[in-house]
Amino acid sequence: MSRARLSIALPLLGGLLLGAMVVATGFGAETVPLHSVIDVLHRRVSGIAPDDLGLDTIVWQLRVPRTVLAAIVGAGLAVAGAAMQTLVRNPLADPYLLGVSSGAGVGAAAVITSGLFAGAGLWALSTGALAGALVAAAAVFLIAMAQGGLTPLRLVLTGTVLGSAFAALSSYLIFRSSEPAAAQSVLFWLLGSLSGADWTRILLPACVVGASLVVLLVAANWLDALNLGADAAASVGVPVREMRIALFVLLAVLVGVLVAVSGGIGFVGLVVPHAARLLVGPRHRALLPAAALCGAFFLVVADAATRVLVRPTEIPVGVLTGLIGAPAFLILMGRRRYRFGAA
Repeated sequence: MSRARLSIALPLLGGLLLGAMVVATGFGAETVPLHSVIDVLHRRVSGIAPDDLGLDTIVWQLRVPRTVLAAIVGAGLAVAGAAMQTLVRNPLADPYLLGVSSGAGVGAAAVITSGLFAGAGLWALSTGALAGALVAAAAVFLIAMAQGGLTPLRLVLTGTVLGSAFAALSSYLIFRSSEPAAAQSVLFWLLGSLSGADWTRILLPACVVGASLVVLLVAANWLDALNLGADAAASVGVPVREMRIALFVLLAVLVGVLVAVSGGIGFVGLVVPHAARLLVGPRHRALLPAAALCGAFFLVVADAATRVLVRPTEIPVGVLTGLIGAPAFLILMGRRRYRFGAA
């Protein structure tokens, strides 16, 4: 993609994301008019005291953090998906290929059904999920390395098998629970939810997503080479083994943190990178920021929709992303001009 087109595409995506975030803030059990949302945001940014404390609480303390977290998680999942597809050279790869989501599910189920990490208070669920995610990633890493290294096929097979095992373990924990409410809580979390968002939970995922994106952009040329295969990458000086290990560790931490704060939100990391490739091409220097903006926009819109489709209740956001993502993926793959990884 030419620099001129890219200089138009990225600001346009950024503008769409910003507009979607402002509009989405107004949606919930009770709709807040757009002009009221803008007034609250203007007062907060300008340091002017709010004239309606109730409205200020709803918009600034409840909905803005949720919308911001949706953008962060969507961006992170899309970036992780694009990097994962490069790591394993597989267009069907998503961020959860390493078994991270299933491992997080075990940690979350253990917290909800047994009170593990109770001393962490409100952070107990996220702590348990993050611990489970990192344990799962470590297991995949150690087994793959013991069997010959982090080759794409070995990663896919090891991650898939261990993911299934961890999913079975979380199902067992739910089955053993004597509290029906606990089982329902675990299920709701496994399907993905941003309902617990607040300002204190945004900083960690924001920092991790931002740092990961910067690191991946610095290594964009190496990622382009790795996408062509190990031999091609090695021929231009890429340390393939070290690159795969570093990429694995970065993705394990990134996805682990995202799952810990939002649960298992599917299809964002699978579908959005392919859509971004159609927009800006396969080169990672353009693909990664485009995927981040597209992923953020997609999840902000999807999360807003979950709050209004069956209000005053809401459905897990992972349900809606799956319903939208599956047909969208099939449509994208049907485009004749689309070739995964091709210039």
